Amino acid sequence: MQDQLIIFDTTMRDGEQSPGASMTREDKVRIGKQLEKLKVDVIEAGFAAASPGDFEAIRAVAEAVHDSTICSLARANENDIRRAGEAVAPAKRKRIHTFIATSPIHMKLKLRMSEDQVLEAAVKAVKLAREYTDDVEFSAEDAVRSETDFLCRIFEATIAAGARTINVPDTVGYSIPERWGHLFRTLLERVPNADKAVWSTHCHNDLGMAVANSLAAVMNGARQVECTINGLGERAGNASLEEIVMAVRTRADLFTCRTGIDATQIVPASKLVSTITGYPVQPNKAVVGANAFAHESGIHQDGVLKHRETYEIMRAEDVGWGANRLTLGKLSGRNAFKSRLSELGITLASEEALNAAFAKFKELADKKREIFDEDLQALVSDESVTPEHERFKLVSLVAHSETGEQPFARVVMADAGREFRAEARGAGPVDAAFQAVEDMVHSGTDLLLYSVNNITSGTDSQGEVTVRLAKEGRIVNGMGADTDIVVASVKAYLSALNKMGGKAERMNPQYGDETAAP
Repeated sequence: MQDQLIIFDTTMRDGEQSPGASMTREDKVRIGKQLEKLKVDVIEAGFAAASPGDFEAIRAVAEAVHDSTICSLARANENDIRRAGEAVAPAKRKRIHTFIATSPIHMKLKLRMSEDQVLEAAVKAVKLAREYTDDVEFSAEDAVRSETDFLCRIFEATIAAGARTINVPDTVGYSIPERWGHLFRTLLERVPNADKAVWSTHCHNDLGMAVANSLAAVMNGARQVECTINGLGERAGNASLEEIVMAVRTRADLFTCRTGIDATQIVPASKLVSTITGYPVQPNKAVVGANAFAHESGIHQDGVLKHRETYEIMRAEDVGWGANRLTLGKLSGRNAFKSRLSELGITLASEEALNAAFAKFKELADKKREIFDEDLQALVSDESVTPEHERFKLVSLVAHSETGEQPFARVVMADAGREFRAEARGAGPVDAAFQAVEDMVHSGTDLLLYSVNNITSGTDSQGEVTVRLAKEGRIVNGMGADTDIVVASVKAYLSALNKMGGKAERMNPQYGDETAAP
């Protein structure tokens, strides 16, 4: 019998701490439902005490998802834990994940607490969390730089207090696989009641070894891995869920455990998270990148044609590639369209939103020969699906580029229903269009990122543009898609401006000394 490896997804909590990747309540519900289809064991839906918006989003996920455990992060204090308990209350299966820093540098400079004070706070937090659920997880933030003796003390005490899961985080991405595996082996040997808890690993990717470190922990006794879709996360990201799952599955000769993940839902989950957060997946990304199963070399192509396993260690269809063509066209009906949205885990807010999305689908079907699920995800991801968040909207665009002449663009846009127009010149048609928009809105933002990717293959593919804007310390991502790349660019720019325009729904936990997280 193989052990069960618990997959703990923190895309909606740690992943959301990526600059500009904040998610609305509706976004989190969509991702939560997709993670449920993926058969993720535990979904960390957010940090309930961070803001009212995050609290409501966690609660909405707890109400919408039934098969996965729903978890909220909480610092080791009464307010955080009570907010977390209230947020996950509607869940069929619920968990509170409480943490406190244990490294000398964090205890001295951030917490200003002694080891005994930290241990006392941790035990108190676990006991309080048990009033809301039997499923309590304790994390020692910055365990990678903590003293092993103190880790053994605090883990023994929190297990005795009722923690069912003990998480050991490499919060700063500092470790290497050999050392990380050794730490887990040491802890499991030295903590007297180690057999009373599931041991978990949470690794960041600052040195590019988050997945390797996580797998080293698994090989040395960890039976929960905390990870994110696409490796999303602050700084260099977190351990990538898809890589963890497929490594354990592909190398079953080495791992004495298995996951319950439905791997065919990996690619759909990857694309959904990318669309919602505005973080594109690099083409050479393992498992979910566009080139992950592509072969350019003639030798490789010849080998794969003769026998797939000559150069492929897993099948593309096993992770969800190749099954993403939408068998709808411009003659397809509204019910068929709605049914396909449902299969993709997309629920629109109203009949009006469905009608608007269907009209866009018909328009797209006139431009493209084949429609893919990626096209559909992009089509319904813009702010028109949630009009209450939309202030700026593109009405029309004329862009002109000619060799030897300075490009210009003429933009007509709506601001809260009123139409405005402007014309500008620039280094290229996209630059000119952005300047025309700025002539109207005077946003005062800084453009941090402009990125273009094709959603599917072919010259008629939609272009997917990501724009990242910053203003007064706040960072947002906007995404737009269209078969015309200049139109997609302006859509992305306006999407980012719409997110920037309102009040921030939440402040990410990394902003502030006392709100750091594993």
